[in-house]
Amino acid sequence: MLDINFIRQNPGVLDTALRNRNKEPIEAKLLSLDEKSRCLLTTLQKIQADRNANSAAFGKAKATGQDTSELQAIMEKLKKDMAELTEKSNAAKSEFLDLLCTIPNIPSLECPVGKDENANVEIRRFGTPKSFDFKPLEHYEIGTKLGMMDFDRSAKIAGSRFVFLYSDIARLERALAQFMLDIHTKENGYIEVYVPLILEKQAMFGVGQLPKFEEDLFKTTIGSYLIPTAEASLTNIHNGEILSEKQLPLRYTAYTPCFRSEAGSAGRDTAGMLRQHQFGKVELVSITTPEQSVAEHERMTECAEGILKKLNLPFRTVVLSTGDMGFSSEKTYDIEVWLPGQDKYREISSCSRCNSFQARRMNTRYKNDTTKKNEYVHTLNGSGIAVGRCLIAVLENYQQKDGSIEIPEALVPYFGKNKIEAK
Repeated sequence: MLDINFIRQNPGVLDTALRNRNKEPIEAKLLSLDEKSRCLLTTLQKIQADRNANSAAFGKAKATGQDTSELQAIMEKLKKDMAELTEKSNAAKSEFLDLLCTIPNIPSLECPVGKDENANVEIRRFGTPKSFDFKPLEHYEIGTKLGMMDFDRSAKIAGSRFVFLYSDIARLERALAQFMLDIHTKENGYIEVYVPLILEKQAMFGVGQLPKFEEDLFKTTIGSYLIPTAEASLTNIHNGEILSEKQLPLRYTAYTPCFRSEAGSAGRDTAGMLRQHQFGKVELVSITTPEQSVAEHERMTECAEGILKKLNLPFRTVVLSTGDMGFSSEKTYDIEVWLPGQDKYREISSCSRCNSFQARRMNTRYKNDTTKKNEYVHTLNGSGIAVGRCLIAVLENYQQKDGSIEIPEALVPYFGKNKIEAK
């Protein structure tokens, strides 16, 4: 959630940011609702003060035997006025907050301005895509030929965009997750967390999933939601708390299944595992002071890139344009892995810096050692990385002409052997 004081003090900044995000300007409406809410609150406070003064006068008059009928009438009117004004004030505040909560974060000036992914800017690459002496297959062709990937049977019991993985491919998925967790906890300093997979509405609001993206979530019959990523659980660990500055930065990681309805993605990536309703992901979350967050963003991105480097998978890193960024982010790096079956780079990780946007929604603060004041923390999140998409990348980049799959050297201790044999 944005700081309304910043919007008041920096006219035009919000509307410029919204235009850059392909959104309609809304600053005038927001400030009008803000002014209305504040005016009603000021009036309400004045009536409350008048009522308190009248109550004191009534008590004094009654104690001295004076006529209190006039004061009684004034009290009754003030009571009625307060009830009416309280209702109006609450409604105005609610209308203002409802609008404020739907406004995305203001992009950093570091972000390229553009309408969509075509304006993203590549900043670095790692590795060279392998040349094959045969036509490389896509992951689902590889998995099906091996008899270890089954979309037809999963569709019969779960619908589209689910999959059964068998034998060595199921084992490979598990090995990848364990490998990533070990790197992030043993080398990168993250604390592993086992998290809830179902969160209440308030927690989903805290990370910016609600109210705007409810259609993308799976909602339970009791009104809670399946997590779309472990970011939602990890970022909420300190919801409503005041941390000490000495605790920061805090770094958490978790491997979880993730659940997304993929609303609005009809017809996109329907073949294979690229866009599933259920998928596994290792998530990274950092909670920092404002001064730490920029450096932490670079560090987090390097941690995610490090996984692909150890697996020797070619990738590129891009800065997302203002029109391609997520709702809560002020700056995002996407890491895109090379998929020879598709002959293109595809996203495998997003690392986002959210400044105080989520912290304001969660009311998560820290006590500044210098100012002695409670200030909002900064939050960051990133895929460290998407396990299903990493599985795809390994299958496609390490496929052999005879249909077998070589296992990356760094992964052999986790997988237990150096090859998946062809049928």
